[in-house]
Amino acid sequence: MPTRTARDVARSQGAAVAAVALGGALGALARWGVGLASPTPHGGFPTATLLINVVGCLLMGVLVVHVAEVREAHPLVRPFLGVGVLGGFTTFSTFAVDAQQLLAGGRLGVALGYLAATVLGSVGAAALGLALARATARGTRR
Repeated sequence: MPTRTARDVARSQGAAVAAVALGGALGALARWGVGLASPTPHGGFPTATLLINVVGCLLMGVLVVHVAEVREAHPLVRPFLGVGVLGGFTTFSTFAVDAQQLLAGGRLGVALGYLAATVLGSVGAAALGLALARATARGTRR
């Protein structure tokens, strides 16, 4: 087996970095669009952020099955879609800021509800995405 040169490694990493960057820009633009379409009023429940994170986790579950179990994916699919698009789309940093602002505003019940809905919804959505993708992919595995 031939050894990889530093140039080979740099070339392969460069493509992955470019895929992540492009995907991240697209995912962040999609998140920005959802935020514009559904702004959260000051002190209100951050529905858009919750929806973004839950949908992103559902799609990540589907993606994992399709690139790891169902078909042979191009090596840049995971960096582009998983790390880039879905990493740029989901926004767990905004989730943390939203929760902190709700707590600072004295909205303890809303903050706790938001924390629980985001964590349980996101983990549940990822599991659902895995299950749905596996169920619909039966017989098409590589």
